[in-house]
Amino acid sequence: MLGIGDYGAFCAAILLFLALPGPGTFALLTSTAQGGLRAGAAATAGVIAGDQVLLWLAVAGVAALLAAHPLLFQAVQYLGAAYLVWIGLRLVFARPGEASPIRIEPHHYARQAFFITLLNPKAIVFYMAFFPLFIDPAQHRGAVTFLAMAATIAVISAVYCLTLCCFAHAITTRLRAHARVGRALEKLAGVFLVGFGIRLGAQ
Repeated sequence: MLGIGDYGAFCAAILLFLALPGPGTFALLTSTAQGGLRAGAAATAGVIAGDQVLLWLAVAGVAALLAAHPLLFQAVQYLGAAYLVWIGLRLVFARPGEASPIRIEPHHYARQAFFITLLNPKAIVFYMAFFPLFIDPAQHRGAVTFLAMAATIAVISAVYCLTLCCFAHAITTRLRAHARVGRALEKLAGVFLVGFGIRLGAQ
């Protein structure tokens, strides 16, 4: 289909990639818990935008550049890990009554989710190594093929992420009345983000 080898498998691979727990998923859940569905939708837009940047960078040959220069790829890993740890520590050490270290404004969530996705080594590896496997060299149509792949990824990501945000919102509304629970969950979110950062940086 439009130069994509095994389109069904391509869609399934995208779903599997989205379902794997990681910083992007956690950013969606945290955003929804802090700012509701509007923040979750903004974070979803940020995740999709980050995915699109990575995809087109791969198309432009950045994948080959990173493969040829391991030190550059390692620098990207460390940068992404440090960003996650920084966000997590701000959540962990936030004092009661202080403004949340992750703002509720939707535009802030979109920007943060964008950078978390852009600096996520798991996403970078996906677009470097896995994404090219679905390009059919015999039927490749250049920009048309890449546009079809980009659109497919964006649509599946939007449906999956918004569904996840709706589930998170349904649970959050029941806990919103309990301030102590909310603070505890926020600090737990910070611990997980720090853990993600350390794990990614150690790989």
